[in-house]
Amino acid sequence: MTSATVPFLDLRRLHASIRAELSVALEEVIDGSAFVGSDASAAFEHEFAEAHGALYAAGCGSGTDALTLALVAAGIGPGDEVVVPAMTFVATAEAVLHAGAEPLLVDVDPETLLLSEEAVAAVRTRRTMAVLPVHLYGHAVPFDRIEAWQQSGLTVIEDAAQAHLAKWKGRTVGTVGAAAAFSFYPGKNLGALGDGGAVLSADLAHHEAVLRRRNHGSVDKYRHVNVGWCSRLDGVQAAWLRVKLRHLARWTEARRRLADRYRAQLPDGILVPWDEGAVHHLLVVRVPAERRAEIAAVLEGKQIGTGLHYPLALSQQPALAAWALPCPHAEKAASEVLSLPIDPLMREDEVDIVCDALREALARP
Repeated sequence: MTSATVPFLDLRRLHASIRAELSVALEEVIDGSAFVGSDASAAFEHEFAEAHGALYAAGCGSGTDALTLALVAAGIGPGDEVVVPAMTFVATAEAVLHAGAEPLLVDVDPETLLLSEEAVAAVRTRRTMAVLPVHLYGHAVPFDRIEAWQQSGLTVIEDAAQAHLAKWKGRTVGTVGAAAAFSFYPGKNLGALGDGGAVLSADLAHHEAVLRRRNHGSVDKYRHVNVGWCSRLDGVQAAWLRVKLRHLARWTEARRRLADRYRAQLPDGILVPWDEGAVHHLLVVRVPAERRAEIAAVLEGKQIGTGLHYPLALSQQPALAAWALPCPHAEKAASEVLSLPIDPLMREDEVDIVCDALREALARP
């Protein structure tokens, strides 16, 4: 098969498909000149919560801020320990430190790369107050696991930065833990024009605490009852996200079809496995560590984009060395993972091109 350009993520194609809607939405914000605390922001919060079956949503400045705000609003702070899986982006652990608590960086399941009950039980102490399970790549951590942690007295904040609309056995992420944090970084399944995030919660007191903390601890203008942050989702981002949210369910189903097409063509055991309900923010394979750079170069030579998510486990990050525990499964995975192209407007023949190229690269001596 002749080579073709298959970008890792084609945001231009995605945005071109809804450009007229996006333009109208942005023009409305500009005409209204309400850029912070706007009607668009409030409307998006309502619609985003409704899409997930949650009661409350609070937009904020980034996914990292969403995690931090969710932790602080739940009462997590100095003296507390929070369990964090080692296979995730650094922001998951950063949020714990920003909240004033200490992260316990633990290993993950060797196949799914998700946080396991055994890993939490192995490190839990009297100071362990919370768990931050990560719905990695848009694959949901089993909800019965989350419920077991909660029943044991731990606060659970779901890291759903990669998992918009993801489900487990028909139930949607963001509705099981005490709260859930989402990111709207441009490359996410629901991406903004820049940074943005949101906290979902079913508890009014928690929701109101997030609203205060994101807005300088304010309950009304110039009256501040907490030391907070300036972390609000602005009107431009909200308007952009409202348009894209209308298409998200359709785009999610397209990702699922593409992921199934990958699974049908690639060798058994190479894909990081997922359960029904995954939303495939990333499509990740594991290849021999000593050959990963070579395999990626073969694909790049055929104009196929790839990514590394993540080449270092948190236990290997210099900034987190003080909190690292042995994490052999996460560290092995970090040396092997390779992300393949997937976006909702990707064509089936583009998947075929990627699969052909990857099989060829793997077969090379």
